[in-house]
Amino acid sequence: MNLPLSANRLAEIRALHIGKIDVSQPALYQEDTWRPYFERLRREDPVHRCEGGLYGDYWSITRYQDILNVDTNHRLFSSDASVGGITLRSVPVDARRPSFISMDPPKHDEQRRVVSPIVAPMNLQKLSATIRERAGNILDGLPRGETFDWAERVSTELTTQMLATLFDFPFEDRNKLTYWSNVATVNTRAGTEIDSDEKREAVLDQAMDYFRELWRERAALPPQPDLISMLAHGESTRDLLDRPHEFMGTLMLLIVGGNDTTRNSISGGLLALNQFPDEYRKLRDNPALVTSMVPEIIRWQTPVIHMRRTALADAEVGGKQIRKGDKLAMWYISGNRDEDAIERADDFIIDRARPRQHLSFGFGIHRCVGNRLAEMQLTILWEEILRRLPAIEVVGEPVRTYSNLLRGINNLPVRIPA
Repeated sequence: MNLPLSANRLAEIRALHIGKIDVSQPALYQEDTWRPYFERLRREDPVHRCEGGLYGDYWSITRYQDILNVDTNHRLFSSDASVGGITLRSVPVDARRPSFISMDPPKHDEQRRVVSPIVAPMNLQKLSATIRERAGNILDGLPRGETFDWAERVSTELTTQMLATLFDFPFEDRNKLTYWSNVATVNTRAGTEIDSDEKREAVLDQAMDYFRELWRERAALPPQPDLISMLAHGESTRDLLDRPHEFMGTLMLLIVGGNDTTRNSISGGLLALNQFPDEYRKLRDNPALVTSMVPEIIRWQTPVIHMRRTALADAEVGGKQIRKGDKLAMWYISGNRDEDAIERADDFIIDRARPRQHLSFGFGIHRCVGNRLAEMQLTILWEEILRRLPAIEVVGEPVRTYSNLLRGINNLPVRIPA
């Protein structure tokens, strides 16, 4: 778990010419070796120009305040798909799937407004009892005294059930949602069966066919409080079927946003508590600390590693001159380790005075629409864990995702003492 790099490897990283550092390499996050690279960038070149990187030329924004400044200035730094979107990887224009996260106002505001009632306080209150019941059932069904995969049995199962509820998706088919989410976000260089964009498109075409039928059913009925019905009846979204790329982009955004980030924080939280056993003991002695622990988990895990913006005009960031058309990566994972903004940022501390001081949900108009739902799922799950289970032991290395976008944990072997 988080094995320290060898002295030789650290020496190599420290000796590497600063201009050669390319933190867009997905292997850094799969191997969990990203920290010393960002430590150097924050210290020596916090707004860093990478030339000829794996995903082309780009600027790395690595300090908390600089990231905040870029993220809150959508008029100058655009996320719109028409100028590049939200990921470092450049996708051909005719293959882009725009959604409101990759739109600028006013279209962004109009479409986000359609789905935001799903996470309104009153609806969250209604969902909380369902989450608690499901979390209890999942935990009660876990084996004792034997090794199993926490990521599959708990993290994925709980969030998939929640996603099916938000979409009012046929519950018996709910695992399709997880599969489609994985396909939509998988790096085609990761060595999986989805090793080309053509294979990804083929799977997502099947997803589109499935959703198209659900959409037509919901559109023919009176409006209901589920995401498909909201979109099918929303003034700015009811014609999405006529724009297939945008139709699928919007659905995939909601699936990934409601699934990947929360499930990886569930796994990442348990891993962090095992890496910092004094904090785990502190939590078990005082379960009320769950409230401050949950945002600390989300900071520590940083489930979204980066978001891209494209400069709409010449600008200055951190003393560097950014040119119109340049792409910038806001490395949330680095900003969340910035000691100038967060005290003891490399430590997992469940009773921080300001636990919500983190970048994991983004800022500005694109701040995660489901952030309160994510926190609620984690809070309820940990409340139920503390009521039901002894300390859960991580008994092997996590298998991490090959990605520079999502900090995923594919497998986490654990054991609950008998």
